[in-house]
Amino acid sequence: MLIAIIVAATTNRVIGKQGKMPWRLPDDLRYFKETTLGRHIIMGRKTLDSFGNGKALPKRSNIVITRQKNWAVRDTIAAPSLSAALQIARENGENTVFIIGGRERYPQALPLCNRIYLTEIHATIEGDTFFPPIDLQKWQEISRKPHPADERHAYAFDFVIYERILSE
Repeated sequence: MLIAIIVAATTNRVIGKQGKMPWRLPDDLRYFKETTLGRHIIMGRKTLDSFGNGKALPKRSNIVITRQKNWAVRDTIAAPSLSAALQIARENGENTVFIIGGRERYPQALPLCNRIYLTEIHATIEGDTFFPPIDLQKWQEISRKPHPADERHAYAFDFVIYERILSE
């Protein structure tokens, strides 16, 4: 099973501020949706809470990692750990699972994942939640699609895909 991270981060690696994304990039949201549609997505409970309505993302299997006993939200599957969440996806026959956040999940998933879908936002934005550094000695860029700033997007950004370099 391919384990992938999908994330948008600024030049200074900010991914959030006070539980929200401190930018609005409609084409990035569309890219996220198109990339994850029909797949299992894994997130922490606070990431689910950050959606504002606390509801699962439609047309995806939402696995939420939480330490809260008896936690339940409609259309989600609770898991006590990242390894348990990955096992659920495997048991459901998933061939690509996406880790979608957040602060605790990305550092846990980085050593396990094979691919990173990174929206590189070309701006330094203040925040309180950061994506861990990517060791480019271990990752190879396989795709880059630039997107300029425009009337709907305050910042230019690139859709970048990295694959882990397999050691021999």
